[in-house]
Amino acid sequence: MRLKNKVAIVTGAAHGIGRSIAELFSGEGAAVLIADLDPDAGQEVVAAIAAQGGVAEFRPCDVGSRDSVAEMVEAAARFSGCIDVLCNNAAYIGEFHGVLDAADEEWERCLRVQVLGTNNCTRAVLPYMLEQGAGSIVNVVSIQAMVGCPTSVAYTAAKSALLGFTLSAAYDYGPHNVRVNSLSPGPIQTRISPKPGDPRYQWQCDQTLLGRTGQPREVALAALFLASDESSYITGVNLPVDGGWTAR
Repeated sequence: MRLKNKVAIVTGAAHGIGRSIAELFSGEGAAVLIADLDPDAGQEVVAAIAAQGGVAEFRPCDVGSRDSVAEMVEAAARFSGCIDVLCNNAAYIGEFHGVLDAADEEWERCLRVQVLGTNNCTRAVLPYMLEQGAGSIVNVVSIQAMVGCPTSVAYTAAKSALLGFTLSAAYDYGPHNVRVNSLSPGPIQTRISPKPGDPRYQWQCDQTLLGRTGQPREVALAALFLASDESSYITGVNLPVDGGWTAR
């Protein structure tokens, strides 16, 4: 019960990695606020957590909107008056394009969700964490902030900015015992990933030292470590969860 009696917010928590993080946080004792734009899937996560005896609430949230984020954070604070953990997982991938083909809308959505969304959520929870004198913020970045990948310039640039955001925020709020870390997933098997038999799937496997793609729970376990007091002397760190991709 590494998050016993703590309140956690997970954005983009209706599917994939975000859902696994939310369910694991709940299993470790946290009350979890599920923030997402997909109400049906979000309520499914809440029901699954409740079936296991956990406490969760869904809130529709556009992380790119400060008003939407403020309402979501206020709902999370109603659990106990505190917010102990924020996991900024919400992301927008869209289409994969190089510089010549990436439209302005693609750039704007990637930056609005990944960068401004993380900023909005972090700004909203910091007053609670500063008052408590403690907190953990975990940003889900990507190995694409660390290594080159083809035809994904807007997404890659946004994730690179998120890594810089993590380091700067860790510097500013470390003296207040608010830790800010990130993790960078490699190829993880989710509903939008290439499936076995697809040449792109095999290419992903070939880039890793373990020779396989990862599972959402493997990312969630890393998020749990960074969120919990087990990482109490760790801040400003980016943890790759990539099967060894970035070790090459």
